[in-house]
Order: sequence, then structure tokens, then C-alpha cells
Amino acid sequence: MLALLTLVALFSIADRLVFSILLEDIKAEFGLSDTELGLLGGLAFTATYVIAGFPAARLADRSTRRNIIAAAIAFWSAMTALCGAATGFWTLFLARTGVGVGEGCSGPSSQSLVADYFPRGELARAMGILTLGATLGTVTGLMAGGFLAHAFGWRWAFVLMGLPGLFMGLLVWRTVREPPRGRYAPPGAKIAQRPVGETLASLRGNRVFVGFTAGFAVQIMIGYALAFWMAPVMLRQFDVPLRDVSLYLGLAFLAGGVPGPLAGGLVTDRLVRIDERWRAWLPGLVGIVAILPLALALNAERLGTFLGLFAIAYAVFVMSQAPILSGIQAAVEPGERGMAVAVAFFFNNLLGQALGLGLIGWLSDRLAPAQGSASLGIAVLAVSATAAIVAMLVFARTARAIQRHGRLASARA
Repeated sequence: MLALLTLVALFSIADRLVFSILLEDIKAEFGLSDTELGLLGGLAFTATYVIAGFPAARLADRSTRRNIIAAAIAFWSAMTALCGAATGFWTLFLARTGVGVGEGCSGPSSQSLVADYFPRGELARAMGILTLGATLGTVTGLMAGGFLAHAFGWRWAFVLMGLPGLFMGLLVWRTVREPPRGRYAPPGAKIAQRPVGETLASLRGNRVFVGFTAGFAVQIMIGYALAFWMAPVMLRQFDVPLRDVSLYLGLAFLAGGVPGPLAGGLVTDRLVRIDERWRAWLPGLVGIVAILPLALALNAERLGTFLGLFAIAYAVFVMSQAPILSGIQAAVEPGERGMAVAVAFFFNNLLGQALGLGLIGWLSDRLAPAQGSASLGIAVLAVSATAAIVAMLVFARTARAIQRHGRLASARA
């Protein structure tokens, strides 16, 4: 089950981020600005992603989660393929919204399933493995997208990236078993789904959940900046063809993105035996630490130096995912898990993707007259550093909420 859901996450991120390696070709054909590219990468996807997430989350908390995931991956894969038929900004915008609808339906069900397959003592490690799907999806989107674009053009790259997901949906539907809901929940936990108003009121009053959600939404600006804007940064900063950028950047994501989430899950499961507040302390710390190698990478003059420092920055950053995701699941009732993920992803995408990517594109356009091709790298660093500082402060408050309310400690099984 975990392997299949990791593959679902791989396809999700690959289909979402293949757009980033094709940015320069799309910009040249349609004559788009960085601001418009930021809207296509952020708002077009995010608006429907977050809207679709809420009804999908309600279904995830009371119906068969396997079926939701299978239908979702089939739909977003078809919409990814349709991106290749775009004739301009607005048709590509509409196709990207379709990708957002499908992907918005899978996240709540996937994380809810994982929480019912693994006890609390293993949950962070399981979430770390699930996070590998995002890393491998980033690598796949960059490397496969770059290769396909070089061989067949950017339009066929979208088509060929989308089609395999249709078969993946069938595989999930035929093989994943639905576990008992709330199997590892502590005694007295609320298993049954409550009315949506009561569920949202419970989540709003849960200071630990609110803290994790807010910190995640701010800090993920860094992750989206790295995943979406690094290929254009390399193309502008170094004299390398698109095919080489997709290969080298994909390998850098792989080098940092595989050990990072695994280490984050392992370290979290060990540290929380000492103090549950490490679920909040760890992501706050690694977000700050990741900024130094990122800053050095964006100022590197040699491609090899850039790639090595970038891999380190990414490895450190993704260590935060396991403690955050496991913290969200451990902080809420079993009957709230799907809605909790939907709410977290709503703010995650609203701030991290729509606002973050759009802000970087806007800032790059403003800096371009004075900074030239370096403007995009400066914008990435400025937004990422600001996000890291704010997220650290939010996670520090979340740790105090854990100590005060004991929400995670009481949920430990």
C-alpha cells in the first residue's frame, strides 16, 4: 500500500512540475512574462486544487479512500495530457485547473490511509517514505519532461507524461485494501465523521493543528520555489541546453531528496520519544539551515558547485516533511483526518504555491531592469529566506501549544 501511494505521489508531482522544465519553451511560443508563468504554475493549479480538496476530504472521512485515489489520478493524468493541446495562455490555464482538480482529491485520502496502516511510533517514518514520492516525482518531471521535450517538443511531453497515470489509477483500484478506519487511534477517539461545521470548529480550536498548518503553509514556499523556478534559474545563469538542465537538476533533486525525507522520518520518530515538541522544532530548524547552502548555490559561478550546494539545501529542507505530516495526523481525530489534510493543503497551496510562485515571478520582473538574468535567483532567495524565518517563529509557537495542550502526547499509541 505504501509503495503504491508513494507512486501516486510521484505521478502527482511529476505531472504538476513537468510544467517547470517546459517554461522557457512555453514562454517563447506564447510570448509570456514571468508573472504569467507564475500564475500558470501557481494560481491556475491551486485555485481548483484547494476547492476540490474539501469535498474529496469529506468523502475520504466516510467512504472508500482507495476509489477516490484511483479516480483522481486517472482524471489529473488526462488533464495533463490536454495541456499539450493549449493554444495560448487561457487554454493552458484551463488545462492546468483540471490537473489541480484531480490532484486535490488524492492527498486527503492518501494520508488518511497511511495513518490507518501504521501506529504512531512508525507514522513519521511512513510519512517520510510517502514524501519520497514528491522527490521522485520532481526528478521524473524534470528528467523525463526534459528528455521528451528535447525529443518530441513540449506539447508531446505533456501528453506522454500524462498517459501512464491512467494505468496507475487502475492498479490502485484493483490492489489497495481499505483498512479499518481509526485502527491505531487512542481509546476514546472519535472515529465517525461529524457534520462539516463541527469538524471545522474542532480543527479551528485545535491550536496544535493550526500551528502545523500555518507553519507548513509558509515554509512550503521554499519547496515550491526550488521545484518550480530552479530550471529557469539554471538556464539563465549557466550556458547549458534544456536537456542537460533536466538531467543535472533531476540528479541533484534525487541526491538530496531521497536521504532527506528518510532521515527526517527516522530522526523524528527517535526525538519524539524524548519530547513530542520535536515534531515542531525540527521543521523550524531545518528550514533556516537550508537557506545557507541555497544562498551559496544561487551565487555560484560554476555549474558543479551550484548543483552540489543545491542538493544539500534540498536534502535539509525536505527533512521537515515527515514531522509536519505526522504531526498533523497525530493532532486530530480519525474522523477529521481527511478534512485536516484538505485544510492544511488549502493554505499550503494558497500561500506556498499561488502566492509564493506568483510573488517570485513578480519580484523577478521588477528586478530585471537592474539585475538582468540574475533577477530570478535573487527573487527566489529573498522569498525563501523570508519564509524560513516566519515558519521558524510559527513552529516555535506550535511547540509551546504542544506542551500546553498535550494534544500529541495524548494521541500517542
